[in-house]
Amino acid sequence: MAKKDLYEILGVAKNASEDELKKAYRRLAMKFHPDRNPDDKDAEAKFKEAKEAYEILTDAQKRAAYDQFGHAAFEGGMGGGGGPGGFGGGYGGGAQFSDIFGDVFGDIFGGGRGRGGTRAYRGADLQYNLEISLEEAVAGTTVKIRVPTTEPCEACDGSGAKKGTKPKTCPTCGGAGAVRIQQGIFAVQQTCPTCHGRGQVIEEPCPVCRGQGRVQTHKTLSVKIPAGVDTGDRIRLGSEGEPGEHGGPAGDLFVVIHVKPHPIFTRQDADLYCEVPISFATAALGGEVDVPTLGGRARLKIPAETQSGRLFRLRGKGVAPVRGGAPGDLICKVNIETPVKLSEEQKALLQQFDDSLNGDLHRPQEESWMGRVKKFFDDMRA
Repeated sequence: MAKKDLYEILGVAKNASEDELKKAYRRLAMKFHPDRNPDDKDAEAKFKEAKEAYEILTDAQKRAAYDQFGHAAFEGGMGGGGGPGGFGGGYGGGAQFSDIFGDVFGDIFGGGRGRGGTRAYRGADLQYNLEISLEEAVAGTTVKIRVPTTEPCEACDGSGAKKGTKPKTCPTCGGAGAVRIQQGIFAVQQTCPTCHGRGQVIEEPCPVCRGQGRVQTHKTLSVKIPAGVDTGDRIRLGSEGEPGEHGGPAGDLFVVIHVKPHPIFTRQDADLYCEVPISFATAALGGEVDVPTLGGRARLKIPAETQSGRLFRLRGKGVAPVRGGAPGDLICKVNIETPVKLSEEQKALLQQFDDSLNGDLHRPQEESWMGRVKKFFDDMRA
């Protein structure tokens, strides 16, 4: 009977990568493993078939031979005498299944060791909340921040061991930093429980760093704040986070911007808003008032008969967005201010002025409001 194509057995294309082969084999191994299918000869045969296909296709020499000659590459003289030019055991030979199982599934259980048998870990990312003024956010600035960090302990030269002593090779893992647990056909690799992946144990810890090999300190960093940032924006400082372990890279530091409330302006995206009080006379007769902008003073023209709450827009007096684009606007809301502490003469003049306003042409909003109120009560009585 003709043997099945190895790529077809694993369900992958002929140009499949090693990762794709590993995923395909993992899926089949979990599905047809004898422990999951007791007394199922068909499942056992499929499991063995997938194992043999994986062994060959993940070996560069065997895969090249199979791609050129097919199954004939592992029959007769072309296969596994193990001598010069051979493929070390022929079809289905080579490494034990426990080694392959560890290769495929080891990453699930903490496999993958770094230099010296210990696994390298990237340091954690850190966050620093930076509060700046609105003026600094709009114009951009450079600030210095002081952040916590760690550095090698001088007392033990970073070894973690008391001065005059040295760390010893871990007796559990032999310095590998990981141990392999064999359970029948399964082999699971995990971090050594004794040394926690370090490969060494410290019998007499350094009293300064308490065996950590590092001590807490602080460092000062210069952070460039680009113009136009807003609350919630983040600035990434690469490799300024927590140091890695066992030679792993450091994490990043993210500076999160918080803009302090401003006594005059509020910001919405690229626009600025402010409230401008004006007198009753200016609102009625018109005039000009000075308004503040982040670039200095500006003159705002108030037309006659301006009502309280009206909005005026000063183009380009807002914020230039940090990611580019046209500057926003400054939007001024005018509020008519009621005069206080009037003299008797001033009160009389105002009363005389109010009496002179006959008809509804002088107070259109009041007349309109009173009309709506009258309709409301009429509807209630209906």
